[in-house]
Amino acid sequence: MSTKVKIRERVSVKEVTSINNEIIVYNDDVNTFDHVIDTLMRVCDHTPEQAEQCSLIVHYNGKCTVKTGPLDKLKPQCIQLLEAGLSAEII
Repeated sequence: MSTKVKIRERVSVKEVTSINNEIIVYNDDVNTFDHVIDTLMRVCDHTPEQAEQCSLIVHYNGKCTVKTGPLDKLKPQCIQLLEAGLSAEII
């Protein structure tokens, strides 16, 4: 004799909305590692290690998220990155 067991689960799905945006820096053939590292430290308050890691990710992957936060905080930083000659955008 076989017994069938019904299992019911309630699954709650919550959509997480984030007010954070990202600054993405893209690879180029113009800027040196030192320039990218110095700029990330100055503009994004990265540590030397963090800036170096981001520059390597940009080099090998073509892009890297270098900063997250609300748009009003990121916009001036992205402008400074662009003024320094880096390829960057906010998404």
